[in-house]
Order: sequence, then C-alpha cells, then structure tokens
Amino acid sequence: MSMSHSTPITPAETVLPLPAFARELTVFLRRPTLPERATGIGLPAMRGVLRLYAIDFVAMSCLTMLAIAVFLAGFEFPENSLSGMELTPGWIAVVVLGAPLIEETLFRSWLSGRPGHILAAIIIAVGLFVTTQTGLTRSDASVNWLAIGAGTATVAAAIFAIVTLRHRPPLTWFAWAFPAIFWLVTALFAVVHLTNYDEGALYILLPMVVPQLIAGSLFGYARVTYGFVSAVALHALHNGTAILIVLLFGEVLPA
Repeated sequence: MSMSHSTPITPAETVLPLPAFARELTVFLRRPTLPERATGIGLPAMRGVLRLYAIDFVAMSCLTMLAIAVFLAGFEFPENSLSGMELTPGWIAVVVLGAPLIEETLFRSWLSGRPGHILAAIIIAVGLFVTTQTGLTRSDASVNWLAIGAGTATVAAAIFAIVTLRHRPPLTWFAWAFPAIFWLVTALFAVVHLTNYDEGALYILLPMVVPQLIAGSLFGYARVTYGFVSAVALHALHNGTAILIVLLFGEVLPA
C-alpha cells in the first residue's frame, strides 16, 4: 500500500496576479534571498518571464518618456558609441541574441551559487579572455581553427563542470553573502555599460546607466528564481524592445 504525498508549492510556482507578483519581486529586491533551486524551464518560468517583461516594459517606457522630456527641455545627452551604429539585421541579431547569452553567462549564470555553475562561468571567462585578448589563438588562415578549437574546448569543459557537479547544493557562504553579491553584480553590470560613452562627467554618465541597473535586477531575479534560460529570454526581450524604441524614435536614447 503506497502513501501519496504532496510537494510544497513555492511562490515562484504559484500563479500570482501581476500586482501581487510585483510585491513579491519588491520583497526580493529589498533583501535578495537565494532559492535552493530554480524552477527550471516550464509554465511557471514562462509566466514569470512575461510578468517580469511587463514590469521591465513599464520601466523602459517611463525612462524613455523622461529622456524625451529632458531632451526637449534642452539637455544634450553624452555621445553614445552606439549612436553611429547602423542597425543591420546582423547587428540586431548580435544585440538581441548574442549579447544576452554572453552577458548572462558572465554576470548571472553563476548566481545560483552552485559549484558547477561557478566553475563553468570561470572556465568560460578564461576561454573568452584567451581567445579575444591574447595572441594564443591568432591565425592568418581563412578559417581560424585555433580559435574554433579553443572555443569548443571551453564549452565542453564548462558543460563537463556543470554535469559533474550538478547535484551539489549552493555553497553555504554564497547563500549567506547573496544579498551583497546580487547587488554588487547588478551594479557592476550597470557600470560596465559606461563604456558605451566616450566622454562626460561621472555625475552625468551615472544616470545614463540607471536602465541597466533596473534591468539587471530583473534579470538577476529571473536567473535565481526560474533559471539561466529564463534570464537570457528576459534579457533578449529587453534588448529587442530597446532596438524597437531606437527604430521608432530614430535616436539611440539612453537604454
């Protein structure tokens, strides 16, 4: 005779109205806590990503309207390195698909605190540095097999680390320090985007990356609550919307 038992439903798996979901998100952002495990790919994650995108869209819309109002008032925004970029299909693909995958891998893939994810992120970061910042994979051949080989080895090593250590729980010290880690990573993600600007005083440039600070906090929540794929999907939706705003207004606004 078998006994049935029920598995407790976590808040992330509960279908909440958007206002209640926003309150839950606010509680998390006030004091980030690391779940034992993300929900993974599924309907809860899809609903969560769509709700986060709705919040992100409202924030982006408000910031865009504010930027337009400031511009009409006579303020001249600092020169953005993206201003002269021609939005070809290739560049749009890089911004909407490539950038989210790379940035989420480097900034948030390891926010789970699991040893396998942390080790994989380190492997990928080292691999990217070797292939892009050193001459070890430089080649004049039409096909750079050295770079291809290094990239393949990096991905294989990262996957091996994740699979081998997949049953390890989050590190105890990481969970304890998670609030500080979460906001440090989110702030770093925003500050890195200062490189989009060629000149300008810091007190003028810092407000330019407030959108990245807001978006980064949402991406981080998606990562630890729903998983890496959800964070990449939300990031792609965000970048796609930013591109659409650029196309509609004909200017690269701070975003």
